Amino acid sequence: MQHEVLLELKDVRRSYNSGASAVEVLHGIDLTVRRGEMVAIIGPSGSGKSTLMNIIGCLDNPSSGSYRVMGQDTLNMQPDELAALRRDFFGFIFQRYHLLGHLCARENVQVPAVYAGVRKSKRDHRACELLTSLGLEERVDYRPAQLSGGQQQRVSIARALMNGGQIILADEPTGALDTKSGQDVMRTLQELNAQGHTIIIVTHDPRIAACAHRVIAIEDGSIKSDTINEQVADPLALQDAQAEPAQQASDKVLSEQPVINNQWSKTWSSHLDRFKEAFVMAYRAMLSNRMRTMLTMLGIIIGIMAVVSVVALARGASERIISNIAAMGTNTITVYPGARMGDVRSGRVRSLTARDLVALQGQPFADSVSASVQTNSLLRRGAEESNATIQGVSLDLFRVYGLLLKSGRIFSQSELDNKAQVCVIDDNTAKLFFPTEDPLGKTIIVGKVGLRIIGVLAPSDSFIIRGEQPTIFMPYTSVMTRLMNQNYLSSVVLRIKDGFSTPVAESSIKRILITRHGREDFFLQSSDTIMKSIEEATMTFTLMISAIAVISLVVGGIGVMNIMLVSVTERTREIGIRMAVGARQSDILSQFLIEAVMVCMLGGLMGVLLSYFVGQLIMHFWPTIVLSYSVDSIVAAVLTSSAIGIAFGFMPARSASRLNPIEALSRE
Repeated sequence: MQHEVLLELKDVRRSYNSGASAVEVLHGIDLTVRRGEMVAIIGPSGSGKSTLMNIIGCLDNPSSGSYRVMGQDTLNMQPDELAALRRDFFGFIFQRYHLLGHLCARENVQVPAVYAGVRKSKRDHRACELLTSLGLEERVDYRPAQLSGGQQQRVSIARALMNGGQIILADEPTGALDTKSGQDVMRTLQELNAQGHTIIIVTHDPRIAACAHRVIAIEDGSIKSDTINEQVADPLALQDAQAEPAQQASDKVLSEQPVINNQWSKTWSSHLDRFKEAFVMAYRAMLSNRMRTMLTMLGIIIGIMAVVSVVALARGASERIISNIAAMGTNTITVYPGARMGDVRSGRVRSLTARDLVALQGQPFADSVSASVQTNSLLRRGAEESNATIQGVSLDLFRVYGLLLKSGRIFSQSELDNKAQVCVIDDNTAKLFFPTEDPLGKTIIVGKVGLRIIGVLAPSDSFIIRGEQPTIFMPYTSVMTRLMNQNYLSSVVLRIKDGFSTPVAESSIKRILITRHGREDFFLQSSDTIMKSIEEATMTFTLMISAIAVISLVVGGIGVMNIMLVSVTERTREIGIRMAVGARQSDILSQFLIEAVMVCMLGGLMGVLLSYFVGQLIMHFWPTIVLSYSVDSIVAAVLTSSAIGIAFGFMPARSASRLNPIEALSRE
């Protein structure tokens, strides 16, 4: 039977830079390995045998020469193509086992199949069968620290066989074992060779080399001899003798064909499965370093809490202001004389009259319209006196501003027309002048005019009732004639009907008044404009404070990056192990990137919860402060924290994915 050439090295050389010069470790290696052979590469320390093994296993590249695996030249292969060879073709057994400490035996065995895209159910079954065949059926859920050296090496052998292990590369497989465990491992390797696996062993121990049929001696980077050990049966001849159909159908677990389903491994389900495994690995890494994870989150937590709290505070203040404006009257427009607010000439513009009021009252967009004439005067009753605001108004003012009566009534049209000496007082006036009696029907003196009280308003936050200062509402005709001796109005206020556009109403008001006055000697101010101005001011304030708070997020992101870089350094050996068993650069990148995003997302969620908790405490002890949380701001905060995880986690993740497998494996 003609045995296929699996590995072929021609004039392979490997050099390393040492300062300004290059040191050549391998000098023109020529080697051929056929399918089914058991080869021992023996040599003293520093002879170059481990370097040769690394090149054979595609963990390292030759500086020059040619290395072919099943006819494919590896010299110009991309990192992911080399990872595919390590994953699907080679199986590694290391002297120090190189198992992942946070995974159990079954999970360690499964790692190559995860990166190969094997279904979870299939790789679970395969891993358990391999461990059972190696006598570890009672240890499948044990972690490496709970296993002996011999048991850990058997787990390593099972991992090498997970994807088929056509060529098993064993680097000093018994170096860290006692005599009995070493003999058990060598016996297992001989059984695997008898079942058709190609075995290459690197050792400095002649007793281990004596177990192989072919022994290659290497010294000072060159092959000194390539001999056949006549005391060991030729595995190729044995395989030829046993190459009958019935024997080829053997159901032994160790000689099973690779479990890789190339079709399924290219599906979205396979990619999703790999993502889930990367997610689980990242989660376990976070759990294994809880304190470091929490410290990493701290900057994100503080940053997100600051941003969410600032937005909630600004939103609460804005809502409160808007609520107060709404209390003035829903969608109101006020007409003032002059060119603008603060115009020094407005006091001399006296064109607003009662006729303008009548003209506006009949418009289809006007729900209610009121005149306004305002002055300040001394208010007296008996020995009690106080400065008060006197509001001369129409009947509709109470509807315009949504003012409600606690008792009594408002003045009538007849009283308005007859300039009656009646008034409606606010709650402040009632408390000050009538603390123990009903004010209705009583008389109060405004300046020198006596007024009969016909109504008392309920407490209100309306802007026309200023704090605790008493406010008196009289017919505007009475104020103009009896108190101020004028024939013009200070302003006219309208409440717009529901469904009418404020800009359309403003345009109509301007047209009507310009037609009446012959010029635009007035200006308009609407509650809608005020609210928009307040919202814009609040938004500007919020953005400014948020920008300051975002600085803490950036600082937190830098902290995440630093900690992730430390994590990459600490877990370099783990990265090397994963690469050795076939992890792609994208697999390593995604694992560390997912970890960074998880840290930031969890930090973001904790920051949101902490913000809400702190907000409740603030509102409990300081009721005047209101925080209003919105779903949009919370979602934005969490998305921002995720973006920070991606932005600041990418560099450490990329750094991890580009590590050299050999250098990574050598880290302790």
